[in-house]
Amino acid sequence: MLDRLYDWPAGDWQRCSSCQCVLHRTTWARSHGVCPACEKTRRLSAAERIAQLADADSFTERLAGLRSTDPLEFTDSVPYKARLRKARTATDASEAVVIGTARVGGKPVVLLVMDFGFLGGSMGVVVGEKVVAAADLAVERGEPLVAVSCSGGARMQEGMYSLLQVTRACDAIRRLNDANVPYVSVLTDPVYGGVAASFASLGDVILAETATRSGFAGPRVIAQALGERLPADFQTAEFLHTHGHVDLVVPRPSLPEVLDRVLTCLTGRPVPGSMPLPGVTGLPEAPAGATPDRQGSAWDAVRLARHPARPNVFDHVAGIFDDFVELHGDRHTGDDPAVVGGLARWGEVGFVVLGHAKEHDPVRAGERNFGMPHPSGFRKATRLLRLAGRLGLPVVTFVDTPGAYAGRRAEEGNQSGAIAETLLTASGVPVPLVSVVIGEGGSGGALALAAGDALLAMDNSYFSVISPEGCAAILHGDASRAPEAAEALRLRATDLHAAGLVDQLVPEPDGGAQTDPAAAVRLVKAALRTCLAEFGTLRPEALLTRRDHRLRSRGASADAVRTEQ
Repeated sequence: MLDRLYDWPAGDWQRCSSCQCVLHRTTWARSHGVCPACEKTRRLSAAERIAQLADADSFTERLAGLRSTDPLEFTDSVPYKARLRKARTATDASEAVVIGTARVGGKPVVLLVMDFGFLGGSMGVVVGEKVVAAADLAVERGEPLVAVSCSGGARMQEGMYSLLQVTRACDAIRRLNDANVPYVSVLTDPVYGGVAASFASLGDVILAETATRSGFAGPRVIAQALGERLPADFQTAEFLHTHGHVDLVVPRPSLPEVLDRVLTCLTGRPVPGSMPLPGVTGLPEAPAGATPDRQGSAWDAVRLARHPARPNVFDHVAGIFDDFVELHGDRHTGDDPAVVGGLARWGEVGFVVLGHAKEHDPVRAGERNFGMPHPSGFRKATRLLRLAGRLGLPVVTFVDTPGAYAGRRAEEGNQSGAIAETLLTASGVPVPLVSVVIGEGGSGGALALAAGDALLAMDNSYFSVISPEGCAAILHGDASRAPEAAEALRLRATDLHAAGLVDQLVPEPDGGAQTDPAAAVRLVKAALRTCLAEFGTLRPEALLTRRDHRLRSRGASADAVRTEQ
């Protein structure tokens, strides 16, 4: 069936293979291969994809003269050289990939685009050479690499030469990473074999176009070789997203906008020694903070911290940052909805933002496991912390969880190891890292997102080694004694601040943040701005030295240690 752009015979009128609608060639071009009637997409050539993504007249091709040879003198039903000649004629391209410099949303990038029409986008020596050259060019120019993949895998006609391009491509991306240059990988249908097992899967951010299929081995090979029955959505973009392999699934019409937003955040690293953030307006003239003499009991603080109308991470992110692109997945097993993370922009500065995800609606709260992360949630946080450190993006985390999930599935996924790895990464990330307790601070699950340069806490929040109910059940054998346990634990933000365990209290509106969520968010924003401005003046070495001292000394209280005489 004719369902790809390059399959169509010459002519001005072309029929959609899905709905049979007949449209003029110019209509297909304007829609970038999306049928206006049924929205089915057709594969784009490299030239058409560049036209969709790059700013007009901004693309300059590099290495256009490279041509594949025939190192094995390979012949199947047709000599390899004849296949190459036919592919060049059919696509008007020299090879299965085009590279060059361009601008996307006004930002300079190095662009790499594959063309499935050229021998199925297979990766031979020339494709590998161009991938290496594109990565090296991005390093040389200090500009992000954007790679659009569309490939059936390695090129069999070049044998082992083809296979070795997989290692060459991975090594090229390693050099890109070492140079701290951003890399965005875009998957388009299909991406398999050596391309999927190399540069296509190594992006700092991986976007998958809707209707894309991707994997190491194709479903037909798996079914025939292993006899496995595969689910209907196997290796689809949605399958990849569910299993944590890609950050976002993006419809083709939205791809330029999403790519522009991602690149804006990734390239918004502040100059070391400064943090130019816009001011905060609309603050209460005299915010009524919950000082120790005015605050209620410890149990009152717990109840206010858990109030369903209290502003959650989504409210804070929307009210503090100018843009936010949520990223998904730990790149291994799944995407945990209990942890939200992604790229944000505050003024001209890019950020990585992390937080425990609670919802105001009870049903949606249950879908996010009430903010209690699985191991994949902490591994997602670790991945984004490493990205922030490599690209020089400051980090803000929002703490609000009853604790890490403690079920069987979490233990099977090594919950303890996942938390430890997040804490280890946070302690050494060479960018400002500021945490705000906006509600509950439940044990190690909260601590994983709270180890950095400063810990701020809203007045009616709490932080504890265990929930009051858990403490009461273990020590008293009666969970109903939770209010008593809360008092004994001294878990209120005000108690922790007085003990030197919280760096700064953030005042709340009278009666708690839930009475005026917008004002509460502005107060957090003001506190964050002040704190980030202070740490933004420090060079990475000084920042890490200060953080190391803080983490060494915080909790090493003279009241808790005694030397025998």
